[in-house]
Amino acid sequence: MAIDKRQRLQEWWRGAVIYQIYPRSFLDTSGDGTGDLQGIISKLPYVADLGVNAIWLSPFFTSPMRDFGYDVADYCDVDPLFGSLDDFDTLVAKAHDLGLKIIIDQVYSHTSDQHEWFATSRLSRDSEKTDWYVWADPKPDGTPPNNWQSVFGGPAWTWDNRRRQYYLHNFLTSQPDLNLHNPDVQEALLSVARFWLDRGVDGFRLDALNFGMHDLALRDNPPRTTFEAEPTRPFDFQDHIRNLSHPDLPAFLERLRGLLDTYDGERFTVAEIVGPQPLSEMKEYTRGHKRLNAGYSFDYLYADEISASHVQKVSDNWTDGDDSGWPAWAFSNHDAPRVNTRWGGEEADAATAKLFAMLSLSLRGTVFLYQGEELGLPQAEIPFDRLQDPEAIENWPETLGRDGARSPMPWIESDHYAGFSSVDPWLPVDMRHFPLAVDRQEADDASTLNFVKQLIAYRKKSRALQRGTISFLQSPADLLAFIRQHEEEILLCVFNLSKNDIRWTEAPDSSFSVLHTNLRAVTSELPEVIPALTGFWLKKTK
Repeated sequence: MAIDKRQRLQEWWRGAVIYQIYPRSFLDTSGDGTGDLQGIISKLPYVADLGVNAIWLSPFFTSPMRDFGYDVADYCDVDPLFGSLDDFDTLVAKAHDLGLKIIIDQVYSHTSDQHEWFATSRLSRDSEKTDWYVWADPKPDGTPPNNWQSVFGGPAWTWDNRRRQYYLHNFLTSQPDLNLHNPDVQEALLSVARFWLDRGVDGFRLDALNFGMHDLALRDNPPRTTFEAEPTRPFDFQDHIRNLSHPDLPAFLERLRGLLDTYDGERFTVAEIVGPQPLSEMKEYTRGHKRLNAGYSFDYLYADEISASHVQKVSDNWTDGDDSGWPAWAFSNHDAPRVNTRWGGEEADAATAKLFAMLSLSLRGTVFLYQGEELGLPQAEIPFDRLQDPEAIENWPETLGRDGARSPMPWIESDHYAGFSSVDPWLPVDMRHFPLAVDRQEADDASTLNFVKQLIAYRKKSRALQRGTISFLQSPADLLAFIRQHEEEILLCVFNLSKNDIRWTEAPDSSFSVLHTNLRAVTSELPEVIPALTGFWLKKTK
């Protein structure tokens, strides 16, 4: 059904800026070297001062922390490492007092092997939760039931002596997959969602959503025939049409959306979709107004480089129609190397960080800003003996790993641990992060932090940037130029993403004046020669 204009205006998440907090690495107040909920509470004024609309909290649930909280042992409690449910309630209340909404992760595709549900399921084939997880008999020769591979390496099946069966795990062996085909499992997960909604959360990010259901016949995945990049793990060699993206999954999403719609106010849902066909699935999961609100895109998050053509290609995938779905963009997060290093290289500086922030905040969609991105932090260098992430350890030194994006937030330049903790943190603070600490940048009007605040403040009052259309202009190959427009408000966004100056002789006329630029020199008009690695926001004034 069509959505009316009044309802559309109430959708706070359209064009919003959402700040991702990774609790382990935000601020430690207990003195154990790990961030906690009280640390987040104490810094809520800082987050509110950024001007963002909401906070996304990465997992803080009870967990053995084999995958740092994405292996949930109790969906409805806070791990003592982070605090208590009372702490969480205080966090939500204080965030709401500051005008901030709270989004939390929900991991519905799998649990920890320490979860009570799995402990019951593995007892026997006659237990009350016998088919709450994906169990299968071995082949006659004792090998796993099919060829499915784990994301983290090796077969996606592990033998369990108690049941004399294999269980499915698309990730770590300690993360058994739930059987979301089972109506009882769906009801249990909806009860989990209700638990947090009743505590005041404003929405969910659904982790690894398209892993939630599997092919009931357990057929093999076919081999992949084409590769965008050289495979680095067995998972990459398969076309995952059997263990991902089951056609019954949208029906569960409609049940979840139906629950959220019973609560007052607009509750936001965004899906993390990974795999070979993320775009089509994001559109499927966000189609109409009975499923999810947005799809969390990886088009930028895992891109090794940025170009004008890539931005236009990605944007063209999302039209302006009511039923076309709504995108959500992230340039950095806890799973991907930080954008300043990934796109800017080792020589990236504050001007580069400002350029990427300008680009992110000019796109049509909901923007996710990862903690430290507003400071322009580079990817931290973590020595091998300090690595914590199982994926980073397994693939060392072939990838930058995830630990380098999860290092502690630097608050105070002069403090031994950058103000994050009073003791040696769970991950070390990179020495390059100290001079980028919050206290130093807050005192510098020209800092990346203050520049990002200015951009967010303008976006919050600009209907063109929040919800306007986007149309690309003809420009030289390495120059990105587009118009954002909402009714009479017209903005021109121009980015030279290359390392060479570019002459643009057919630029729009002088009716546009500069609002923001990452250039060190102040300018009111767009120069004919656009310097390398510079961006401009301009407003039509005539």
